[in-house]
Amino acid sequence: MVPTPIGNLQDITLRAIDELKKADMVLAEDTRVSSKLMKHLEISKHLVPHHKFNEHKTVESIVRQIEMGSRIALISDAGTPAISDPGFLLVRTCIENGVDVECLPGPTALIPALAVSGLPTDKFVFEGFLPQKKGRQTRLKLLSEETRTMVFYESPFRLVKSLTQFAAFWGETRNACVCRELSKMFEEVQRGTLKELEAYYTEHPPKGEIVIVVEGKHEK
Repeated sequence: MVPTPIGNLQDITLRAIDELKKADMVLAEDTRVSSKLMKHLEISKHLVPHHKFNEHKTVESIVRQIEMGSRIALISDAGTPAISDPGFLLVRTCIENGVDVECLPGPTALIPALAVSGLPTDKFVFEGFLPQKKGRQTRLKLLSEETRTMVFYESPFRLVKSLTQFAAFWGETRNACVCRELSKMFEEVQRGTLKELEAYYTEHPPKGEIVIVVEGKHEK
């Protein structure tokens, strides 16, 4: 499993480059996106689509290829595979079949967002993307009692809605931080209460990848 840059291509590690060069096959979430990275790295490899729409059909054949000696690298469009991206099913199937799995350390959006938020980092919980419909309100109610810092991924199109719901369930004065386009040219970090952030992004509709960091409930 080879993490890829979340924005700035300079964030690729030397070890990641080496593993991509040595791989017999590279599984990519979107081959169009990954081909740009491979071209930038001057690496010519056969890219095979591996995403949530085909992974159930292809995972067994991939494991068989590894068992026959193929060295296969898994990458996602950005960040670490299997973290809110395809990869979990393949990893689990490999483990069940006694196939060694290794994940290189590397880029992921949640850690820099947490670190720059100014909110407590000693304990935190990563929620990824919340359910869009079924189960969403139930999850929000459960998280109202969470005392650890919470980290979420969100679409720019749903950011204001999420901030509004967070404020309704957890209180308008709860402190939070919205990180947008981390490591990219138009990186933005906005801190404030949920009410203040809701007002800001209502006035300034966001674009790009979003990470929301929210402080937990204060312990009595």
